[in-house]
Amino acid sequence: MCTMWDAMHFHHSNQLKLVAGLRACEIVLAPRETSEEHHETTIQLWQIVREWHSQFQNFITHQKEYIKALNSWLKLNLTPIESSLKEKVSSSSGQVKPPIQNLLQAWHDQLQKLPDGFAKSAIYSFSEVINTIVIHQEDELKLKERCEETRKEFFRKKRNFEDWHRKYIEKRAGQASSEEANQKDLLEERKFAVESVEIRLKSEEETYQRTCKEVREKSVGSLRNKLPELFHALSDFSLACSDMYKQLQIITQSEKPVSAG
Repeated sequence: MCTMWDAMHFHHSNQLKLVAGLRACEIVLAPRETSEEHHETTIQLWQIVREWHSQFQNFITHQKEYIKALNSWLKLNLTPIESSLKEKVSSSSGQVKPPIQNLLQAWHDQLQKLPDGFAKSAIYSFSEVINTIVIHQEDELKLKERCEETRKEFFRKKRNFEDWHRKYIEKRAGQASSEEANQKDLLEERKFAVESVEIRLKSEEETYQRTCKEVREKSVGSLRNKLPELFHALSDFSLACSDMYKQLQIITQSEKPVSAG
């Protein structure tokens, strides 16, 4: 366990250095628009971090319960079942304290002091950041879908107008002046309908492009701020675990009987 947590502290410390360097790095190769694949990957990351938080909490809880159960078991087995006061006095005077008792008591006390609350909070906070990014990406993708629908509507109405306008030009030569005036009004009406959709499309595209930029900036900014906090908490926790098991290792070594000669 001591070796494992030493390795964990080493890796978390390196991760902390890497993510701390992101704050001074301009990420120019990040995609400006969120694709469906990118969105699915973000959802997977969110689910993994949520599971990480759940399993980390289970790990701490089960370890504390395990050591507590061992302590209770040991205390139960150390309680003598006496048939008389005389036997109780004689047995208690010669009772030997088992070496594992000091280890389990120290292990129990050390587990209560671990900064696991900070680590759990950091993992949960990071999962919430990823969830927020997922929501922003969903809003962006909805705007993209709306733009595509409006674009299809615009091209459809534009094509219909061009077909109608071509026929209108062909017929205009043989029309009376009064009919031509009516057709001209109809022309303006149809043209205005197409232009209205075009204006709406440009407005939606501008909103979409602005949203893409905002989502990208918010996502990168959140990761730059939260990743250092996450790995700082994990680095501190893994160091505390490493120190704890080193202290427990000293206790186990001090309890070993010294061979004569």
